[in-house]
Amino acid sequence: MPDTRLMTFIPTRAAGLERLHQFAPRAGEKYAQGRNYDDGTPDNGMRGNVSQLSPWLHAGLISEAEVLEAVLEAHGPKTAESFISEVFWRVYFKGYLEQRPTIWQSFTENRDQAFAMLEANSGLAKAYAEATEGRTGIAAFDHWARELVQTGYLHNHARMWFASIWIFTLKLDWELGADFFLRHLADGDAASNTLSWRWVGGLHTAGKTYLATASNIARFTERHPDGPLEAEGLAEEAQPLSEPQDHSRSMPKLPAGDLPQARFALLLHDEGASHEPLALTRSPSLIISAPRPEARSPGEIGDIARSFAREATQNAAKAAADTFDCPMVDWTATQPLAEQLSTAGVEHVVTAYLPTGWTKDALWPELREIEEAGRLTQIVSDLSRATWPHARAGFFRVKKAIPDVLGELGLAGG
Repeated sequence: MPDTRLMTFIPTRAAGLERLHQFAPRAGEKYAQGRNYDDGTPDNGMRGNVSQLSPWLHAGLISEAEVLEAVLEAHGPKTAESFISEVFWRVYFKGYLEQRPTIWQSFTENRDQAFAMLEANSGLAKAYAEATEGRTGIAAFDHWARELVQTGYLHNHARMWFASIWIFTLKLDWELGADFFLRHLADGDAASNTLSWRWVGGLHTAGKTYLATASNIARFTERHPDGPLEAEGLAEEAQPLSEPQDHSRSMPKLPAGDLPQARFALLLHDEGASHEPLALTRSPSLIISAPRPEARSPGEIGDIARSFAREATQNAAKAAADTFDCPMVDWTATQPLAEQLSTAGVEHVVTAYLPTGWTKDALWPELREIEEAGRLTQIVSDLSRATWPHARAGFFRVKKAIPDVLGELGLAGG
């Protein structure tokens, strides 16, 4: 049985940087050769064949550029090509969803409808409960369902197998599976998670699906403490899913990110928890901590996902207040932001860019008025600015542009 004591994601920037320091030497050929193996969780809580940096990256405690810089200091770009591509997949998914925000809107609407169907159909509700509680009788799937809830993490290959079994073998709505991930993953990300589930189901790349097989699962879990994991009775074909809506693409106009001359508050949130990756050139007068992990789903959020997001934002807010020697306040979902700003005598707000997803859904209703008044500054990373224009279709365009993007940002390595 998975054990929560075996998985420790400490919600601080220092812990993320320490993990990066530990992993960077292994990000070359060793990573390329072993990254697809789900080896389980060792006694120290962190796996050796993958980085597990995603919780800190999602929270904005460390940045993709910092990860790339550290890896390229340890390896040449060719040696670390496989890992570098994985980092760019994250940036690609973010850019792809920014250009097609209706994908997220459609997901949330269909998710809510799927939950309503569970309430109206006892047989469907039973199948959903068996899947999320790890009681399907498919040993590998059940192991991953329990592991996800208990540790807040799944190996990327396990996520693909899990999604494939959920969609094609169990015949459950993919939106419910994607929601299950978002409620429990410490690194749950609106873009990466939604688009990955769509890719498995044949919606992201039209007609291209991913079929989990017992032999593939056994091969890549052969070193697992409980492996090789068995997966009997899986679907033998994966017919692509379809949807009525066409998600047209439009590249958003990204904000310039210029800091205001007036006093401003720095708003830290679930996907932009730390001030350090923002490299502010002026000091804020107020730090606002605004975690919203409950906005991930209408369902109950897992303890690990909720606590990591909330503590990451609050810990980073306290660190920012100490760094800039200014006050810090908590902005909760029941408090008007305008009151917080008025009390502090501040009108302008600066924050890390709010990408399409639940964090923006939760914060934007009040931030919109500030943005329309010209008093909101969103900071977009240089890596996102350089990469997102290439995220128009499949990943190939982004992969082809990686050397130029790294060179443009001074991250080409040796």
